[in-house]
Amino acid sequence: MSRRPAVIFAAALASLWLAGCGTIDRPADGVIRLTTQTWRPTDDPRIRAGDVVRVEALAEEIGARLWAASEGRSILALSGGGANGAYGAGVLVGWTESGARPEFSVVTGVSTGALAAPFAFLGPEWDDELHGAYAEGRTGGLLGWRSFAALAAPGLFDSGVLKDLVEAYVTPELLRQIAIEHDKGRRLLIVTTNLDAQETVIWDMGVLAKQGGDQAVTLFREVLLASASIPGVFPPVMIPGVDGQGRLVEEMHVDGGVITPFLGIPESLLTVTTPTQAPEGTALYVLINGQIARTEVITRGTLPAILARAYDTMSKANLRTSLAVNLAFAERNGMSLHVAAIPEGIEASSLDFDPASMSELFERGRNAAAAGAAWTKLEGPVPEPTAAPVELDPPATPAESPPVTPGE
Repeated sequence: MSRRPAVIFAAALASLWLAGCGTIDRPADGVIRLTTQTWRPTDDPRIRAGDVVRVEALAEEIGARLWAASEGRSILALSGGGANGAYGAGVLVGWTESGARPEFSVVTGVSTGALAAPFAFLGPEWDDELHGAYAEGRTGGLLGWRSFAALAAPGLFDSGVLKDLVEAYVTPELLRQIAIEHDKGRRLLIVTTNLDAQETVIWDMGVLAKQGGDQAVTLFREVLLASASIPGVFPPVMIPGVDGQGRLVEEMHVDGGVITPFLGIPESLLTVTTPTQAPEGTALYVLINGQIARTEVITRGTLPAILARAYDTMSKANLRTSLAVNLAFAERNGMSLHVAAIPEGIEASSLDFDPASMSELFERGRNAAAAGAAWTKLEGPVPEPTAAPVELDPPATPAESPPVTPGE
């Protein structure tokens, strides 16, 4: 692990002492009291995990898209991974260059995958935007000390740089193009986590894009920002909604990866055990913005290192579980499951937003996909390859220490 994540975790611990300073003032009942009537209700694009009717409707719609077609169709699921999203963006661009990139019926995005998903959804014509967002230095200062904001907000860093990035690329024209594709039956889905309800929220961004106007653009940006807001690192995003009594309430949304590492087959479909043979060529592509395999390293005995290592371990375990469940569904129903991830042996950190590092990751993904080497068809159990144990930043051996002979 690089030193940068450990430094960030150390800063997070230090900021706990300042927890009373950076807060969001919220009414106890969560109901927003508007001083002006500027908010206009629209068709709600969110599908809540607890809303059984809408969740099942989404599952039925996606199932129909995949199984009612005369030829195979595909889903692209983009995972979370912070700065590692540069690799996934590179894979998409290199995939275009290989000439093998399909058009997807459904594109989903979680966390950093949410930022790339609109461009992936709209196709190769938007590859320049992917390159600009991930490989042209736009992330510089994202986690710099100038962005340190623990005294003023419930997050280590101000999300100003991230907001600027989202605003630069989410334009009325982007929404117009997404609305056109939505009318063709294609779907763009983004995932956030509602901390108040402790549930995953799926946003149908095509429904939002079709509404048009400034309010739609603003909400579109807020959803992407929320999905990419790692709790504790960036402040949560407060998004208005309407409760069962018709009252305007505010919801606290953060990184979709808190619950869902990626959104592949909807949960309602995953639980169906009666096989339904999909048309030949139907596929699920999961683009992992990170690494899947366990890695064995000597963890430093410091609290930041332990926390960082524990988070990484938990994330990989959740990812492998989700892959296993989606693979079981795919095998039952005649789908293929393809996975792309950062290869073993490459140092990658979800919190290393250094522009040079991200540009390098982008090019690695681009070259791998252009050469046809990025994707692997997953069959059988989800693999858990391991690396040989290594010591992390081993202490230097004093020059005067004699070599030790085996057996001594």
